[in-house]
Amino acid sequence: MNPFQQLKDIKNMRDQAMKIQRELQGEEVEVSKNGVDIVIAGDQKIKSISTNGKSDDDIKEAVNEAIKKSQEVAAKKLSQMGGGLQGLLGQ
Repeated sequence: MNPFQQLKDIKNMRDQAMKIQRELQGEEVEVSKNGVDIVIAGDQKIKSISTNGKSDDDIKEAVNEAIKKSQEVAAKKLSQMGGGLQGLLGQ
């Protein structure tokens, strides 16, 4: 195994993941249910929440914070899986 090729492969995967993340930021999903309207980006960030026509920015900020924390937990678990980059490099 060529360690330089592995580093190049890791960089390519990272570049591809970043490209997908940018594309997801441009996507939007709108949901209306029981008097609540939500617009969320493809990267799971809440863009707007309104209930009965009234904006709820406090709820939007709290939900975005909860999503961010859950993503951090997931990232930590994934980094523990296989030893992170060291596992990928065979070290």
